[in-house]
Amino acid sequence: MKHASMLLMVLALLPLPVHAQSAQQILTQAESQAASEHKNVLLVFSASWCIPCHMFETFLTDRKTGPIIAAQFVVARFDVGERKDDKKHTDTPGAVDLRASLKGNDAGYPFLVMADAAGQPIVNSFCPSGCKPAGENIGYPATPGEIDWFMQMLHQSAPSISAKDTKTIRAWLDAHGHI
Repeated sequence: MKHASMLLMVLALLPLPVHAQSAQQILTQAESQAASEHKNVLLVFSASWCIPCHMFETFLTDRKTGPIIAAQFVVARFDVGERKDDKKHTDTPGAVDLRASLKGNDAGYPFLVMADAAGQPIVNSFCPSGCKPAGENIGYPATPGEIDWFMQMLHQSAPSISAKDTKTIRAWLDAHGHI
């Protein structure tokens, strides 16, 4: 028991786990995988405390929609906006700067960018029209206008997506969209 107490004391003094990879490493790996698999990259900037971010993660991992997204994109996830007093969650190193370089520093959460395999942005989650207010980040697509914009994002960045898959995604978002 004495050894267990000492081990716990030593573990308590160790720094908390940090992200194993930087934003640049995550992006480089995603671009490489996307190039080899002939896909694009979906960059997702989110925070652990963000309910719409968790809803978008549910969309990405759902048994109906997840495989459709995975067939079109390599998903690169970045933690940003974590609270300074939160000892369990930290920003992905370099993710705040990456998000800012993609003009998403004031976007809210989640902020989405669909890019080609070389990392060049194709479209982002700022809705140009049809959302209220226009020009704002849709975050998790919950309203009809936000869902419309997300579907446009898919058409622009995944032109080979089938009508059947598009219909499946639309139906899922319509059923689960409301926050």
